[in-house]
Amino acid sequence: MSKVCQLTGKRPMTAHKVSHSNRKTKKRMLPNLQQRKFWVPSENRWVKLRLSTSAIRDIDRRGIEAVLKDIRARG
Repeated sequence: MSKVCQLTGKRPMTAHKVSHSNRKTKKRMLPNLQQRKFWVPSENRWVKLRLSTSAIRDIDRRGIEAVLKDIRARG
């Protein structure tokens, strides 16, 4: 399963791990993704999404209906 947020599109990023002697090696920074189920009253069903924690907070603020409308508008 890919490590991409279904709402915000956050993906893994690359960076340098820098040692004490200033040697740089590549490292991969992964987004904090969580699997969550949300009840959608208009469809009368549960929706399972793989979201970053910032996207979960966005759903808490705006509501699942508004967020799903935005996801469907994007495609």
